Amino acid sequence: MSEQLPAQDASAHVADASFAEITLRRRGRIRRYLFEHPRVMDTVVVLCYSLLALPTFIGSIVDGKWLAAALLVAIAAILFLRRRYPLSVTAAVAVLEVAVTLLNPWGSNVSAGLWFALYAVAVARTRTFTLAVFGAASLPLTLVYLFMWISPVTPSHAEAIPENFHLISNITAAVSIVLSNLIATGIGISVRQRREHENEIRAWAARTARLGSVTERNRIAREMHDVVAHSLTVMISLSDGAAVVVKKDPERAGEVLGELSRTGRTALADMRRVLGVLRDDTGGPAPLAPLVSGHNLSKLLDGFRTAGLPLHYSHTGPALPEDPALQLTVYRIVQESLTNVLRYGRSLSQVDVQIVRDGDSVTIEVRDDGRGARDPGTEEVALGTGQGIAGMRERAGIYAGTVDAGPGINGGWRVRAELNWNGDKGKS
Repeated sequence: MSEQLPAQDASAHVADASFAEITLRRRGRIRRYLFEHPRVMDTVVVLCYSLLALPTFIGSIVDGKWLAAALLVAIAAILFLRRRYPLSVTAAVAVLEVAVTLLNPWGSNVSAGLWFALYAVAVARTRTFTLAVFGAASLPLTLVYLFMWISPVTPSHAEAIPENFHLISNITAAVSIVLSNLIATGIGISVRQRREHENEIRAWAARTARLGSVTERNRIAREMHDVVAHSLTVMISLSDGAAVVVKKDPERAGEVLGELSRTGRTALADMRRVLGVLRDDTGGPAPLAPLVSGHNLSKLLDGFRTAGLPLHYSHTGPALPEDPALQLTVYRIVQESLTNVLRYGRSLSQVDVQIVRDGDSVTIEVRDDGRGARDPGTEEVALGTGQGIAGMRERAGIYAGTVDAGPGINGGWRVRAELNWNGDKGKS
């Protein structure tokens, strides 16, 4: 039975897998195959070196220089280990290349083994370290060609050769060795930097996926809190009220029970909507489209009135902007504030809800004159999660707004929220 990953790790794993798939597709079929089969790639490297060294190998055997031929075979065998031991292979190849050059000066494999060894070092180590290894590995063979090697010529052509021929030939050979080794090292450094860049992008993609998962979870948790806290609080109040009036006023009790049923159905629909984000039949994330808006405030307020709140509502200024997200924010702030009043308020005689729109500014204020204790240590407060005010502040923060909550000047409790709506932002 496979172990399930946590949501954050799973999203990061999916992002990492997606990026890895893109990278593999970009490499192409052949490069992808070689990347996935490193031993095959090592064999290709050895074959390439063997082709470069083949003329020297054959020439050494024809001339009876068996030791040079054996050293060429040794270099090819050592290159099989370049991926696992890049530094040791580079040191060994540097020494053996010098020995082969001294034994067979006209070989065609000059520094070819170092190309592959230096590339392996550049891929595995830092750039500064790689350049230092490049200099140390190239120096012996370069010194051999500069100061020790003399181009053999036949006596018949000795007089026609300029005096500085050997010097120019030696300098040219030394420079070609340094440049070819530098190119191989540069290619390795480039590959390493590209891989590091891919790893950074992969890490960024994983972090972004985790952040998106956390944001989505926070959004779901906030919605669930609003739905459950409000609906259950209202339903408890309605059921308590119905129990009190059922014998004295059956008709009134029926109205209360009807509101209780409507509240329950609304809560169930909201929970299905929120949970639909976690499980979508299309395979993608379901949109968390708001079901409620500023136009639903009247129904919300009627529900609280039915639950027993002496509620007074006023709206000053133009209507709320036709921005569903802003209207949902206003709705949720009012809902959370009144839920807290219904849950914690005692001896209530008036609850005021006031919404004021002044241009792009929307102010929401909910006040009550209750006298109930609001000590966090009380049993009543223990009914909540402590996240209501934090959730309101998160919602207001989306619109560069603030939320202040605390005791009112004349007693009771007061919540004041200020939102700053921008038409261009709302359309983006």
